[in-house]
Amino acid sequence: MTTIWTVVGLVAILVVVVIIGWLIGIYNSLIRLKNNIKKAWSNIDVLLKQRHDELTKLMNTVKGYMKYEEGVLTKVTEARTAFMKAQTIGDKAKADNMMTSTLKSLFAVAENYPELKADRSFAQFQNRISEIENQIADRREFYNDSVNTFNIRIEQIPDMFVARMLGYTPRELFQADESDRADVEVDF
Repeated sequence: MTTIWTVVGLVAILVVVVIIGWLIGIYNSLIRLKNNIKKAWSNIDVLLKQRHDELTKLMNTVKGYMKYEEGVLTKVTEARTAFMKAQTIGDKAKADNMMTSTLKSLFAVAENYPELKADRSFAQFQNRISEIENQIADRREFYNDSVNTFNIRIEQIPDMFVARMLGYTPRELFQADESDRADVEVDF
């Protein structure tokens, strides 16, 4: 009789160990996903800072040529200020969308200044900002992939139970601004 109880006790201990190991696995994978989201946003943040720094140089180059385009320069300055004041991911995303829209306007206005387009410094800064914009787009995609995976995992059973114990809630995806979704007019 004691052999049966010993076997039952060992099976119970084994079941408890398996369940604990399984819960630890879920916990660790959720932590990894949460940290991937932080890393992805940090990568975006670094690029946004680089863009901000490059814009300062670009603005100084452009100011001499675009004396009559104060409205565009003001918008770029406002977008840069909004980014610097942004505290949350949502605020930074809005400021980023504002900057993207403003850059389109700046480069469109620059088309009216052939001597500016020919300026080597302007061309270098414009290329650098374009590179950064492409990198930001790539990082946004990685961020959204990470957020999507995290959101799915915390809503699936059994991960949902561990996620609720940890107080995890769905994260917000990085979304394009309405103006970025507008149809672009091409005129030949």
